[in-house]
Amino acid sequence: MLQGLMNLFSLCCKPFGPDGEVLDPNGVLVVGGNAGGSREGKDGLLWFRDIGKYGSGEFSMALIQANQVLEDQSQIESGQFGTFVGIYDGHGGPEAARYVCDHLFSNFRAIAAESEGVVTAETIQRAFHRTEEGFTSLVSELWSSRPNMATVGTCCLVGVIYRQTLFIASLGDSRVVLGKKVGNTGGMAAMQLSTEHNANIEAIRHELKELHPNDPHIVVLKHGVWRVKGIIQVSRSIGDVYMKHAEYNREPINSKFRLPEPMNMPILSANPTIISHALHPNDSFLIFASDGLWEHLSNEKAVDIVHGHPRAGSAKRLVKAALQEAARKREMRYSDLRKIDKKIRRHFHDDITVIVLFFNHDLISKGAVQDPPVSIRTALEHR
Repeated sequence: MLQGLMNLFSLCCKPFGPDGEVLDPNGVLVVGGNAGGSREGKDGLLWFRDIGKYGSGEFSMALIQANQVLEDQSQIESGQFGTFVGIYDGHGGPEAARYVCDHLFSNFRAIAAESEGVVTAETIQRAFHRTEEGFTSLVSELWSSRPNMATVGTCCLVGVIYRQTLFIASLGDSRVVLGKKVGNTGGMAAMQLSTEHNANIEAIRHELKELHPNDPHIVVLKHGVWRVKGIIQVSRSIGDVYMKHAEYNREPINSKFRLPEPMNMPILSANPTIISHALHPNDSFLIFASDGLWEHLSNEKAVDIVHGHPRAGSAKRLVKAALQEAARKREMRYSDLRKIDKKIRRHFHDDITVIVLFFNHDLISKGAVQDPPVSIRTALEHR
């Protein structure tokens, strides 16, 4: 009771921005489970923020929980340095995704500061590696008390806008799709910018076989699904140290994670695929989402939904469209799916996180950013 009153008092004492948002002592917009804002809301297992402003335009965010404990985390950070967007789709538990959400951006800022704020692909790659090293150290510290931390991991999808360049970095199978205007036709093309690392993709299976030519079981088809060593679908992640370091692939972790033969080299990787994209005036918006969305919506369908409706509520609209498709596949009504509680809901769809960024090219071309700085993390109440 006392802690609850203290939390309420703390919230009430925070300054507010022009649209009712909560600002931290440095004037940074902070939005999460306990922070307010007229455009933020919750509807059962759905969290959303229909519309807001970031440094280079507007954004829309939403997530729907399906697991007993939410395994997705996400964030938007925006200021004079540019904009950083992250979606972290955890597996085996929420700990790795939470760790990455707590540390990846701060590592990125610290590394960028070493070069006076200049951002390159190497900046992002080093931030990923530093975060992986930090999580591995945490697993080592907790090995005697919480050995199953070695079996927790997360996919990572990051977008960084620096000046007039967009960087996309990915581990695992979350995806970002660009909505790009087609000349003066009024049409909108869908362009996938991220690379996915999932054993169900033939190119990824080929990559794994080339890296492990002496292992005939590096990928195994189980129940119609390709898995690395018959265990996990993604080939790159942060965490999953039981598949990277032999000292953690032993008792007392669960036997289903233990390999029958010695591990002579890491099987999974934390090395992200990074691309750079020069922003063009025809680039209209980006859709970042965990794989739960793309299981039910094509790139083109998602872009059409965003393009064909007002900006406000775009992310929530995409989540709803995915749920409607999930219900249709199970020959049930969407209204009945909405009544199913978390945990059981996981049999119908995954946790789904969506962030839509809309570009203001006037700001981007001038190198200007909107104030105040923004720091947003979704659904902190689920922690």
